Amino acid sequence: MRFCLLIMAKSPVPGQVKTRLCPPLSLEEAADVAAASLLDTLDAALSTPGAVPVVALAGVVRREDVRDALAECVVIPQRGWTFAERLVHAHADIARFGMPVLQIGMDTPQVTPALLESCAEFEEAALGFALDGGWWALGLRDPSRASVLRDVPMSRADTGTRTLDALQGLKVRTLPILSDVDTMVDARAVVAQAPRTRFATALADVAAVPR
Repeated sequence: MRFCLLIMAKSPVPGQVKTRLCPPLSLEEAADVAAASLLDTLDAALSTPGAVPVVALAGVVRREDVRDALAECVVIPQRGWTFAERLVHAHADIARFGMPVLQIGMDTPQVTPALLESCAEFEEAALGFALDGGWWALGLRDPSRASVLRDVPMSRADTGTRTLDALQGLKVRTLPILSDVDTMVDARAVVAQAPRTRFATALADVAAVPR
């Protein structure tokens, strides 16, 4: 089965990504950690059987390693003022592919090709809750159904349950719960789970996190 693997991403520019890791990290160190997280995510996406990786990107990429990885994906610009609007527009922009969509972010560098392939198996919809109450993955057989996200408050402790409520009427498969990386506590937990990732190496280099 072929499906569109949509990755919502921000260019790893100091001061614009992972600022909740500062302190203890500097803005430059946080950007390096974000770049590693994005690269791990792209590696997993590009190795996932049946996946057509599409990156909805915000910002201008300045790092050569990130540009090289993105060159292997379809890249579209993010559109909209709020994150909810950008999600809705991204799903609408990839509807032309005519495939089911599994959407993730760049904050779960622990994902693997096997996990992503498994998460893409759903009838109408799928939702993967995050430990902080949000969600890390959303699957939709029909990308136009993402329009319901427009009225869902994002980045809140009840975002996950509100998203599930918004999908009412669809048969929703519940995906594994993951920790996304917002704080240093999150980051250390992800490193413990996935110690051989670029993310783990980058964090160890700047924050003395054991691997």
